[in-house]
Amino acid sequence: MADNPVPWFEIYVQDMERARRFYEGVFEVTLERLPAEGIEMWAFPMVAKGPGAAGALVRMEGVEPGGGGTLVYFRCDDCSIEEGRAAASGGRVLRPKTPIGEWGFMSLVADTEGNVVGLHSNR
Repeated sequence: MADNPVPWFEIYVQDMERARRFYEGVFEVTLERLPAEGIEMWAFPMVAKGPGAAGALVRMEGVEPGGGGTLVYFRCDDCSIEEGRAAASGGRVLRPKTPIGEWGFMSLVADTEGNVVGLHSNR
């Protein structure tokens, strides 16, 4: 496999404005509206042909947000910083910054829609 095995991710939401405020606040980015018929999609900043996966917040009829399935991890310089922003942006810290040996550190947070996402950093 020459490319990353996961080229795209979607985080399903019910209240797009609330979810956008959460993710833009936690990661200090601006999401961009993607044209999609019958689906509201706001993409995270992307780098064409860059490493990692691109993705978006998605509001689509018939698909509900929530934890308990696939977990998406966001790369951070120091996951404790984004962890603090998650709480300040209306989310909850489920697992504070935890060492994972030679692979760095991780945190788990719940967003305003009930989705659980991971934060990963090397320091």
